[in-house]
Amino acid sequence: MQTLRDDGWEPLWEEVSLFCIEHDIHIPNMDDIFFRGKSKHGGNAQSITTRDYCCIELFYTIMDMQLQELNNRFNEINSQLLICMACLCLSNLFSTFDKTKLIEFVKFYPSDFCHTSLVMLDNQLETYIIDMRTSVEFSSLKGISDLLKKSVETKTHIIYPLLYKLLKLALILHVATTTVEQSFSTMKILKTRLRNRIGDEWMNKCLVTYIEKYVFCKIDNELIIQNFQNMGPHKGQL
Repeated sequence: MQTLRDDGWEPLWEEVSLFCIEHDIHIPNMDDIFFRGKSKHGGNAQSITTRDYCCIELFYTIMDMQLQELNNRFNEINSQLLICMACLCLSNLFSTFDKTKLIEFVKFYPSDFCHTSLVMLDNQLETYIIDMRTSVEFSSLKGISDLLKKSVETKTHIIYPLLYKLLKLALILHVATTTVEQSFSTMKILKTRLRNRIGDEWMNKCLVTYIEKYVFCKIDNELIIQNFQNMGPHKGQL
């Protein structure tokens, strides 16, 4: 994005110019003075060329806003995780698999990969990448989930157990991140000022049923009622 911001104006303008020519759209003279009108503080605003207005005040401003938004949403760790995960693309016979970046990826999970595991993974990765690039069975896979399935089918998950764990972590990362964000969003709904005394255990149960509501909607109400009655004597019926 930063490279596009720094070097993307000229290619963009060339593309826009070609589009205008093909569709008979008027192209303004970029060296003409861009008329701003009067400034808010009175008097005439400083004059600039149309090129400077389009490039600096439109293109650069929009790109800077996008960069700021990305920086706010993705910290350094998240950005590094995304870069490392990009190495797991299976296209072109695993051509993007990068051992160094994959090692960096698992370092974010010290509880799953100790120092000894990292050394073993380093050795496994080199052999694994060679095997995958020369294997016909793995040449037509589309994604990490397909790779995991094929690994189980061909028993390669037994030969490369650390690689199998790495792939599972990469597969569940998107789901785990989404679930955490969804949980915090749900907390704002459940734990309002009217329910600020709700206990942690009760709140956890409420969160599960709310977040996984599509699963719970499939459960028959009669089963829920029966299970509730079997829990013990109650003064009233559910």
